[in-house]
Amino acid sequence: MLAASTTTHVAPHSHSHPPSRFRFLFRSQQRALRGRPRRRPGLLDRLVRCRVGGGPPAAAEGAAGRAMAAAQGTMAWTRVLEEGVFRFDASDAARAAAGPSLSFADPRRREAPREGGDAPAVVPACEVAGDVQKVVVKLLTCICFVKQLPSGTSFYGTGEASGPLERTGKRVFTWNTDAWGYGPGTTSLYQSHPWVLAVLSDGKALGVLADTTRRCEIDLRQESTIKFSSSCAYPVITFGPFNTPADVMGTVSMPPKWSLGYHQCRWSYDSSEKVLKVVRTFREKGIPCDVVWMDIDYMDGFRCFTFDSTRFPDPKSMVEDLHSIGCKAIWMLDPGIKKEEGYFVYDSGSRNDVWIQKADGSPWSLIYLYSGEVWPGDCVFPDFTSERTRTWWASLVRDFISNGVDGIWNDMNEPAVFKTTTKTMPESNIHRGDADIGGVQNHSYYHNVYGMLMARSTHEGMAMGNASKRPFVLTRAGFIGSQRYAATWTGDNLSNWEHLHMSLPMVLQLGLSGQPLSGPDIGGFAGNATPKLFGRWMGVGALFPFSRGHSETGSIDHEPWSFGEECEEVCRLALLRRYRLLPHIYTLFYHSHMKGTPVATPVFFADPQDPDLRKVETSFLLGPLLVCASTLPNKGAHECAHKLPKGIWLPFDFADSHPDLPLLYLQGGAILPVGLPIKHVGEAALEDDLSLIIALDENGKAEGVLFEDAGDGYAFTQGDYLLTYYVAELHSSVVTVKVLKSEGSWKRPKRNLKINILLGGGAMISSHGVDGEEVHLTMPSESEISSLVSTSELELKKRMEMIRPIPDTEEPSGQEGAELSKIPVDLKSGDWSLKVVPWIGGRIISMTHLPSGSQWLHSRIEINGYEEYSGTEYRSAGCTEEYKVIRRYLEQSGEEESICMEGDIGGGLVLQRQVSILKDNPKIVQIDSSIQARSVGAGSGGFSRLVCLRVHPTFTLLHPTEVVVAFTAINGSMQEISPESGEITFEGDLRPNGEWMLVDKCAGLSLVNRFDPNQVSKCMVHWGTGDLNMELWSEERPVSKDTPLRICHQYEVRQTN
Repeated sequence: MLAASTTTHVAPHSHSHPPSRFRFLFRSQQRALRGRPRRRPGLLDRLVRCRVGGGPPAAAEGAAGRAMAAAQGTMAWTRVLEEGVFRFDASDAARAAAGPSLSFADPRRREAPREGGDAPAVVPACEVAGDVQKVVVKLLTCICFVKQLPSGTSFYGTGEASGPLERTGKRVFTWNTDAWGYGPGTTSLYQSHPWVLAVLSDGKALGVLADTTRRCEIDLRQESTIKFSSSCAYPVITFGPFNTPADVMGTVSMPPKWSLGYHQCRWSYDSSEKVLKVVRTFREKGIPCDVVWMDIDYMDGFRCFTFDSTRFPDPKSMVEDLHSIGCKAIWMLDPGIKKEEGYFVYDSGSRNDVWIQKADGSPWSLIYLYSGEVWPGDCVFPDFTSERTRTWWASLVRDFISNGVDGIWNDMNEPAVFKTTTKTMPESNIHRGDADIGGVQNHSYYHNVYGMLMARSTHEGMAMGNASKRPFVLTRAGFIGSQRYAATWTGDNLSNWEHLHMSLPMVLQLGLSGQPLSGPDIGGFAGNATPKLFGRWMGVGALFPFSRGHSETGSIDHEPWSFGEECEEVCRLALLRRYRLLPHIYTLFYHSHMKGTPVATPVFFADPQDPDLRKVETSFLLGPLLVCASTLPNKGAHECAHKLPKGIWLPFDFADSHPDLPLLYLQGGAILPVGLPIKHVGEAALEDDLSLIIALDENGKAEGVLFEDAGDGYAFTQGDYLLTYYVAELHSSVVTVKVLKSEGSWKRPKRNLKINILLGGGAMISSHGVDGEEVHLTMPSESEISSLVSTSELELKKRMEMIRPIPDTEEPSGQEGAELSKIPVDLKSGDWSLKVVPWIGGRIISMTHLPSGSQWLHSRIEINGYEEYSGTEYRSAGCTEEYKVIRRYLEQSGEEESICMEGDIGGGLVLQRQVSILKDNPKIVQIDSSIQARSVGAGSGGFSRLVCLRVHPTFTLLHPTEVVVAFTAINGSMQEISPESGEITFEGDLRPNGEWMLVDKCAGLSLVNRFDPNQVSKCMVHWGTGDLNMELWSEERPVSKDTPLRICHQYEVRQTN
């Protein structure tokens, strides 16, 4: 046994330690917590500070590099925070060089050693390659390697990540990115969480944090091994293993209760009249809604903190009208400030010297301010790393909310910048940060925390403006710990079934990374939802912690009534469910605020030892409430097989079961508090009738809790609340339901209490009483229960048969070939998975390399992706026509996985394309395209107009700052084209000699494109905003039946150093 010590250790063999509870106060609202129990912060509250302040970026990086150069092998560890929590550094020098922590609520906690006799169960190892520190946690990388993890360990966390819930085999790069239309293989989204939750085979949980703000690679591709890689010295903090995953989470600011209602948003409701019309329609149709959102079009020329005088002439009056019908208003604020003298925000910011500077600049010289284009045009950006700037911004927010602003939406704060390949500002830009968060550094140091610091400043400004209200801020960009200041959403998703499915694991993943108040854009932001897709999405989205519908400009209307009567009814039922469950959901947020328990959790939380639950991602838990959804267009939740945890799980509904709504189950031993079906939170009163839904466990017992307070403000921190613990127990066929105990200074209201005891199959028995008094129910006999269950199941079956599901407008018309030409075609074989859209240009919209999980193509259906033209003009004939599927071969039939299509491009010509995953080499995707003459008139001598086969793929850049196009030219010269090159054309002997490749240095992967130089007369590279075109052009000439134009080329992914 090791003696108690506070010194740094070289890691010994692993030791076990008892589970612990965290006790460090997280003062998210800077209020004392007198009058109520101290809440237990979770792991992510305490997320490590090594160096304060420091010199300029170059000096800091040099010190880090010297520290890392000395760091090899086993990492030194120190006890921190409390029992079971340890800090690891590559060396003492690395510890001194590491930057301050922005992850922890109180960074000093990471620095202070603690006494104790416990030792880490898991010891990371460190490797240094150049300026990259790699840490390996096996269970063990920097690189930090966390090894020693037992077989059967499952990985979660990594924050905002697309793709599956279980992250084993995946890789993520923490670099906040404007990732419009992301796909399941996108490796960098809007937020950065260098954090992994490992659930061991015995159900215990270990949290591992790489506490660095810089770009960090999280590599989970090796079994039972976590690898972190980042170009700086940074500590690794391990938490646990603790008994359950719930012990390894972070607490959240208590949200205002109205923010847990439904939110309606669109880019944009462009006038006060339109806003009021939308909200009044909700009220007229009896569909619950609490909040309406204003996107950028409320502004005067997209200038933040302004209002368009024509379309929003009196915003305060509009908000008063909204408040009168129970609706709140949230308004957008972006970081990009129009660079325009006379604009009061720009002028005051310049006077206060708050703008980010270019690397070659000097203080106080406007000529050296960084400017980039965003919505208003040329913009400057506040440097939120400085307290001076944060105070300046907060004062603007304070004044802004006097217009009746109820909440603020921080968007575009990665920060996003237009017309640049990286989609953000240069990494060399200078931030004059405060010493306690890192001091003067370049943008690469602060990029990932820029959005969080903006949200922090916005939160502080709202608190300054109205100290009696809880601020509500929504942020797109964030970092681990952002939950202290803001809610979040999953960004610009797409209106398709794939994104509906992804929304479930993404919300759960954010919860497992400390951000419980999150949700997707219900219905999808980009594109047009169908009635069934929208209704199904609303069904599950109404039960996410944050529930908001949002859609982009140019799409069809996406309000609940926009898709026909059947969809409207499903939306109404779904949202009424949410509002009946709000007492329970609000209580879950109280638990999250006090203890750090996630609000929505994966099903395996009910039984962490059951490996069959680890990958379930179409079901989730809200405490003891299990929600089982369907993300399949042709099957409702009632038609799907759902894996339930062990034990008693009883189905129930609110007489609202529907083929397009999720199934609900209550865990045995739970009591669920339920309210009335209100239309907005303001309708509810403490004296309203309360219902308790009870599922007895195998011992005939159940318990539940209900938290009630004013729903806003901070009086609850002084004891002004009512926390009720209900219990139910069966004795001699009589169930007694009573209040076990209460907390808080509020007196229990005189209200009716309805008791519903579930029997199974949706059957229940009910009784009424008064809250606070004992209620007794006599249980039926076993034969009576059996009869009640059978009757209930039969009635439910009849109801489901009678209800008409939302019609599927996507069904093919039935003629031969219609199925292939109306729905995306999946090609999946060997190393590749592709999605092809025959009906719009025969384009490839997704191209995923399965071994690496990298997605090289990802686009919306109608534009970009892989497309081809028949002329030298951009988007000439060939990219929008409907293609006919003329052959389709499946691997299962023994053939090569392929599809052959052709589209009529006019003038007697067709463009034919065969896409194949080669049978004899499944590492290769081959595309064989040709322009062919079919019915060219004799008067032209059998020759067509001038045509050119122009191959135009738009590749998604996973890491825009780390990519180049490389090749050897026909003349033998070596070429490397970087994003700064813009657009370059290669002809003659400057063309690639049959092969060129897109090299992603960060991922260590290259997409190789091989072709026959005899078929290609010109190659063109065009760097876009976060994407790249690598075009192949044939010669331009007429074609005849005997002389088609053809380009046959291939794609393959290689690993590169």
